[in-house]
Amino acid sequence: MDVTNPRSRAQAFDASEDIGRNPSDNPTIGEVIAARFNRRDLMRGILGTTAIAATLGPLALAAGRQARAASTASFVFEEVPVNVGPDMMVAKGHRAQVLIRWGDPVLAGAPPFDPYAQSAEKQARQFGYNNDYIGYLPIDGSSEHGLLCINHEYTNEELMFPGLGGRQDTKEAGFAKMTPELARIEMMAHGGTVLEVKKEGGSWRVIEGSRYARRITAETPMEITGPAAGHERMRTSADPTGTRVLGMLNNCAGGRTPWGTWLSCEENFHGYFRGKLPEGHPEAANHKRYGVPGGWYNWGAYESRFDVGAEPNEANRFGWVVEIDPFDPTSTPKKRTALGRFKHEGAAGIVNKDGRYVIYQGDDERFEYIYRFVTEAKVDLANPKANADILDRGTLSVARFNPDGSLDWLPLVHGHGPLTEANGFRSQADVVIEARRAADLLGATKMDRPEDVEANPKTQKVYAMLTNNTRRKADQVDAANPRPENVFGHIIEMIPPDGDHAADRFRWDILVRCGDHRVASVGATFHAATSEAGWFGMPDNCAIDSAGRLWIATDGNSPKASGRNDGLWSMETEGELRGLSRHFFSCPIGAELCGPEFTPDGRTLFVAIQHPGEEDLEGNSGTFENPPTRWPDFKEGWPPRPSIVVITKEDGGVIAS
Repeated sequence: MDVTNPRSRAQAFDASEDIGRNPSDNPTIGEVIAARFNRRDLMRGILGTTAIAATLGPLALAAGRQARAASTASFVFEEVPVNVGPDMMVAKGHRAQVLIRWGDPVLAGAPPFDPYAQSAEKQARQFGYNNDYIGYLPIDGSSEHGLLCINHEYTNEELMFPGLGGRQDTKEAGFAKMTPELARIEMMAHGGTVLEVKKEGGSWRVIEGSRYARRITAETPMEITGPAAGHERMRTSADPTGTRVLGMLNNCAGGRTPWGTWLSCEENFHGYFRGKLPEGHPEAANHKRYGVPGGWYNWGAYESRFDVGAEPNEANRFGWVVEIDPFDPTSTPKKRTALGRFKHEGAAGIVNKDGRYVIYQGDDERFEYIYRFVTEAKVDLANPKANADILDRGTLSVARFNPDGSLDWLPLVHGHGPLTEANGFRSQADVVIEARRAADLLGATKMDRPEDVEANPKTQKVYAMLTNNTRRKADQVDAANPRPENVFGHIIEMIPPDGDHAADRFRWDILVRCGDHRVASVGATFHAATSEAGWFGMPDNCAIDSAGRLWIATDGNSPKASGRNDGLWSMETEGELRGLSRHFFSCPIGAELCGPEFTPDGRTLFVAIQHPGEEDLEGNSGTFENPPTRWPDFKEGWPPRPSIVVITKEDGGVIAS
């Protein structure tokens, strides 16, 4: 993938995420890995594999791998082959059904989708674009009737609107063909959607006219809570109180709480701002640390709040975790500032053994950090309403990975260590607004684009997806990372002592280094029985099913980059098959798989297909008129449409069993 000259919107976003704005000299995860896993350990594994292969021969080795995999694997399904085609593919014995597509009606009275006559008013009532996170919340405990909470991360104007001829955010295009109305359609296509869904006669459907149905957009009023609420750095001319903000932006992954709310996470918020701060403005260093302004959109040409010259504090009001009550469509979403401000890739949580709630978070940019938040109060599972503001008080920490295999959680608390007024932190509000800089000073470990972080309630282990770091320099190559660029990423495993997720010190390990394990120079460490279709790169989202099994969704695999479309893989995490990966679902060309979410009974899997048709076989950007796929409608003249897909087993059983 050429991120220095990206040709698709996905590559452009990856390039922006991959810039790396961390100026600290904190050790990188590559340096920590090198110190822990030395050349002798690495060569022992390589020589062992080589010796076995030479003794048995490739055919005998393959037969042995298949026999071991068949006898002890926790996943039971026939693998999907490598796919670079225009349609989705799912493992044999399973059925994949499109549940809802961009532009389909959500609210009562919403018109049918017409890509040639779209308007902001219509889009505000229809399903948004680029669906990412999915959360399933049961109604009355049912695995066949519940609410889906879905994030809409960003928009691809080149695929959405006829006549543009390509992306408008390039230097050459300069947004020349964008208009105020097209920008407003984009704003209405952001945010989130709440759907009521039900399984009837073996098939799932969206309940039309549901009292729960809701669209959240870039203009939905929200409340700012926690330590940054009302702070002077959160105040604007439109909101002199610093407690109210319009909308949420670039909402990527998320989480659902045991008290029935949805956590929606703002990621690359910097891309929505343009303009220039006045000379010597006090927010200049803060903006630079987050990459503000990013200039991905030209909304600031029409609305001054997205122009940092006009509203220097507006960007401080984005980059938060937003808590939403999906069971009350009239409720006001709340930006929970106690959880810190950065480019959130998820907020998955677990109830700790002492009753407190623990949330893990990744900051998705090269050399950024992994965070943890532990509530002050215990969760009251018997009275959900008692947890209404539990996320406003607690301890935010950042991870430091040590070469001896230990992990320290460093508190981001005002007055703790260097987080004092002498270093520009006058209160906890400053700490959470500038969480990145606070983590820099504490000495956190710089990671290779940390994305989704999920805790397994069965094993208590925590998994962090590290998508890649394509800017690793040649002088940073080491025995455990023998690549001048970490193109394919890896997965970190964190183990709390005795299952105590609030402990100050964990242990850590590497589950797998990604890429084609058949090519020695790649340095991947999948299990030897992993097939040609089974390896993957660029891990992004993950899910833990009801049996405690790990599933990995990818972002960045493509015919040009890796010879395959993005998709979903199962991953063995325990026993002698640890590291065995198998290909379960493949996206259409140009698409990314997001938000894998299981119903509690494990019989239904929801996945989000984001930006189908974004790039072709050569990595060139698709357009409305000439996309490499017209999935899912395959209707001549219609654009590809991001969609939610529901997967069930043909015999009605548990997925992949």
